[in-house]
Amino acid sequence: MSLQSKNINIAIDGWSACGKGTLAKSLAKKLNYLFIDTGAMYRAFTLAALQNKVSPIDSMAITELISKSNITFKQNNQTNSFEIYLNGENVESQIRSQEINDNVSLFSALPPVRRFLVQQQQQIAQNKGVVMDGRDIGTVVLPNAELKIFMTASPEIRAERRYLELKDKTNISLEEIAKSLQQRDLIDSTREDSPLKQAEDARVLDNTDLSREEQLEIALKWVEEIIKTGSNA
Repeated sequence: MSLQSKNINIAIDGWSACGKGTLAKSLAKKLNYLFIDTGAMYRAFTLAALQNKVSPIDSMAITELISKSNITFKQNNQTNSFEIYLNGENVESQIRSQEINDNVSLFSALPPVRRFLVQQQQQIAQNKGVVMDGRDIGTVVLPNAELKIFMTASPEIRAERRYLELKDKTNISLEEIAKSLQQRDLIDSTREDSPLKQAEDARVLDNTDLSREEQLEIALKWVEEIIKTGSNA
């Protein structure tokens, strides 16, 4: 049976710097699905908050900012990928800074922000054929996704990966990145609204010792199994 014979939704959750986006993009490309980086949506809102000097504890300002924020994806025909836009401006590069890394969990933990973006994410996935990655996709955004993957890796590997990603853009040290990831893990997993946790029917993918090709091969096998059997069991 062809993997393209039936479209399903794929939810990928996991800790920061586990390669969720890398796997999601590869899967979407291989399956000709739509890739939605929900983290980019929260990063874009965080960028808007920082630009407007809005504090995460100022509920009125947050509500007003939500009403003024238009966060969308547009396809880049040259790279054949979808990029994030904030109020009509491409902010794909701006949302990857360490300043955004350090603040995004503060804003993404806010219930009004989550409701605002989750509603958009669910609308995108209505027609199936979506690969979506984040921290509450399998538990909150797409609880009925046919395939749920929970990604993890050792803290050391995660910090090293993020360091290699940022070393040419900032002077931050490996130790500082490790501390930042540890703090973000704490916020993500203990927030009151939609905490990061593994869905009961998610398949765990520990890629500590896996290459990108190896983890993609595993995920594609899972997709094939589900399309053939119609079950994530």
